[in-house]
Amino acid sequence: MKPLVECVPNFSEGRRPEVIEAIVDVVRQTPGVAVLDYSSDADHNRSVLTFAGTPDAVEAAAFEAIKKAAELIDMTMHEGEHPRIGATDVVPFVPIRGVTMADCVSIAQRVGERVGDELSIPVYLYENAATRPERVNLADLRQGEYEGLQQAIQSNPDRAPDFGPSILGTAGATVIGARAPLVAYNVYLNTNDVETANRIAKAIRHSGGGLRFVKALGLLVDGRAQVSMNLTDVTRTPLHRVQEMIRREAAHYGATITEAELIGLIPEQALIDAARWYLQLELFQDDQILERKLHAAEAQDELIPQTFLDAVASGDPTPGGGSVAALAGGLGAALAAMVARTTIGKKKYAEVEVQMQETAAAADTLRVDLTNTIAEDSAAFEKVLAAYRLSKEDPARPAAIQNAMRYAADVPLRTAQLAVQALEQIQIVAAHGNTNAASDAAAGAHMALACLEAAALNVLINVQSIEDASTTAQLREEINALRDQGRRVVSEILAVVESRAGLA
Repeated sequence: MKPLVECVPNFSEGRRPEVIEAIVDVVRQTPGVAVLDYSSDADHNRSVLTFAGTPDAVEAAAFEAIKKAAELIDMTMHEGEHPRIGATDVVPFVPIRGVTMADCVSIAQRVGERVGDELSIPVYLYENAATRPERVNLADLRQGEYEGLQQAIQSNPDRAPDFGPSILGTAGATVIGARAPLVAYNVYLNTNDVETANRIAKAIRHSGGGLRFVKALGLLVDGRAQVSMNLTDVTRTPLHRVQEMIRREAAHYGATITEAELIGLIPEQALIDAARWYLQLELFQDDQILERKLHAAEAQDELIPQTFLDAVASGDPTPGGGSVAALAGGLGAALAAMVARTTIGKKKYAEVEVQMQETAAAADTLRVDLTNTIAEDSAAFEKVLAAYRLSKEDPARPAAIQNAMRYAADVPLRTAQLAVQALEQIQIVAAHGNTNAASDAAAGAHMALACLEAAALNVLINVQSIEDASTTAQLREEINALRDQGRRVVSEILAVVESRAGLA
């Protein structure tokens, strides 16, 4: 599976459809990118676009969208309810599959530098890409909005951008960063008193002493008071908890909720969690959803495709042991997620519900990352073969071989690192997860250990061909430490499993 990054840029235009269509079109025209959703709000005078694709494609599309918005949106003419500082107001990059948060930070930095240099637009980095603590929060960067920033950016050193000039043009400034998925969620009240919405927003947002992972403000939209929110982690502060707190706060002021709306996309699990809570489905399991059951049945034959097994058995050098090791690690991570999900929703394990949700999410990411290394291992071997096929008279051959061998050592090293991380998640479910699935946790530990041991052997073999002694020593030290750590964790897991299963 290809690695995927999501990008959710917000543009300061919600009243001219032709402008938004022009911006969306440049994203659509970028190979490797899919436009998932876009919507506009005339009162906010703002549009939100969601697209996803390979990291390089998303990076290119984001820059082109920012460039097009700068051509078509004049901030000196802009008015709207929502706070903003630029034509492209904010551009977050979100890791989805086979991509780390660090990867998204790097994308944000590269796009930010390019926007500053090529478009002369001031850029501020935020969230995980922030260059200093006071720039993590988007609201802090929007202080004074476009009009206030015009003077502050020139006179206040604290408002100097991370990239680009310290002067605002008609495109304003852009905030670029990396963050986890969030849900943009708005609630409308049966009043036009925006002060009521402001009071409720202050009560529920984390900065006002309210719910963690909630950012909120009060707005007047289409003649109605609106509580506008970003929910930055719905696994820990779920949708229903936010909704009910707003309902109680509104009642205090004699108001009620009339409707709610989503801006952009929402994870499926967030809606399932809300349904489970409101319908009081205490024993409900996610696999009771018809579509999920059908999908699982259809996918059963694809878990380990016969074509992959045939390819391993064919006698060709790839896929080989490294790819099989990565598959074993992916299966270990998958078992960690499975044990976590057999625990979620059960009264007996209510006290570890949040921990199991977090573990399932972490294990899912590791499973995807390990699955991606299946192909990476084959690619590394092919790179080595290609280097050795170069003519012995080619002066570039020695360097090509060394680069290929370093890559061939780095891939299994990364696999080993992921295997240890999978073992850490398995350790959590082994100790705190559903006792009935204890043997599954043990099976996951054995699979992850097999991955680690095989990957470690590949590293140790490949470093023998690396000529740089310091690099070789460093790689050997790191892989041996990972192997020692993994073996220790597996011993602890098996001891816990045997104890909980009554075998000790």
